[in-house]
Amino acid sequence: MNTIFTTICSAILGLHLTAVAGAHAADFWIQEEAPSKREQKKLVEEYFELDPLVETTAARRAEIVARMETVELSKPNLLKSWRKTVTRESGKSGRKLKKKSGSYWYWEEPRRGYFLIGGNTSKPKALVIGMHGGGVGSGDAGSIHNAMSSAAAKLGWLAISPEVLEKTERGWTDSGTEEWVLQLVDDAIRTWDLDLDRVYFSGHSMGGYGSWTLGAHHADRVAALAPSAGAPTPVYGPEGTIIDIDEGVVPSLFNVPMVVYQSVDDPQVPADANQAAKLAVDKAKERWGGYADFEYWEVDGRGHGYPPGGLLALLSKIEDFRRQPLPPKIVWQPRLDWKQQFYWLYWPQPVINAIVEAELDADNNSVHLRSEADLGGLQILLDERVLDLKKEITLIVNGETVAKGLAKPDLGTLLLTSAHPDPQLQFIARMGVPK
Repeated sequence: MNTIFTTICSAILGLHLTAVAGAHAADFWIQEEAPSKREQKKLVEEYFELDPLVETTAARRAEIVARMETVELSKPNLLKSWRKTVTRESGKSGRKLKKKSGSYWYWEEPRRGYFLIGGNTSKPKALVIGMHGGGVGSGDAGSIHNAMSSAAAKLGWLAISPEVLEKTERGWTDSGTEEWVLQLVDDAIRTWDLDLDRVYFSGHSMGGYGSWTLGAHHADRVAALAPSAGAPTPVYGPEGTIIDIDEGVVPSLFNVPMVVYQSVDDPQVPADANQAAKLAVDKAKERWGGYADFEYWEVDGRGHGYPPGGLLALLSKIEDFRRQPLPPKIVWQPRLDWKQQFYWLYWPQPVINAIVEAELDADNNSVHLRSEADLGGLQILLDERVLDLKKEITLIVNGETVAKGLAKPDLGTLLLTSAHPDPQLQFIARMGVPK
């Protein structure tokens, strides 16, 4: 995947206008003429027909975004029209799932991507992705689906239980499974009239690891997480004791409610891993604040089984949580080169394992970024919900003003943030940290 983003980075950023140190962006860039209306329509259609995970087509998508940045969307009627068009074309590009309970293959030739659908499939109030346990050579979606589907039905939720594409020790993050899970979420959104702020991840054993980890990597897409008898990967010291938790998990969960279940007598997933994760959350809370709705539910005598009351009891603990699509403060530790958008941040080439604190200051129409890493190229995604686009916006990195100016809405940014069918994560303008 790295070669894809190295290839397309300059195309993505090439026409992006940034005002630096009080000067307007136009003083630094010569902007080419906008495409005709007919060409605009064709380019938008082409954009959504291209696969973003294929190197050649990803590069072409980047070229289209750069070209469309020349199309300003300052007029409200024009912006409204393009939002409608982009939403329509995005909907055409993705697939829809069967709207009934059953087992399915995502790819028929060859058969790959097994998943089950259950729960409330008519008018679901929410979606839960149920992640099964397993390991090297073992694990199947059926091991969790009946319990997950039954619990979801009682709550009025839709349940989708994927099976990992490769049965490895970290099956949920190996061999494309993570990308596929996010595709299933998007497909479910296209299929059912779902509340986009009520998407939950839960799982048991290795599925607990999956819900911790995928939930952190894609915290901007989930309302809450409910891992059962599974933890993020621990980091061991020289004496065999846990000294930390795998990177890219705890920092990114700053805004995500969680209920973590663990039995202290679990013979397969010892409690020390989740205990260490809880300690990591406690330390993160001291450092950054946040983590307001984190619950560690520890019992004894349940072994490696479900919690008292089963999965219904676990899911019931998170049913009142809703996603915050635009939190005023974000903490992000990127782990995936293909996860470039995180809430209202966009990083074409994220620095893996760097920790970024980003905070909106509405009173001063500014954004504060803090990090030990080089944030050159990191962009703030903007619209009227984020900051006032009619006023100058100030971008401050580690206490120093690095950019200041007006952010103009453009069609390229709208396209770039419409790769998923989630309008709450669509934006119309950007301001970037200079390289």
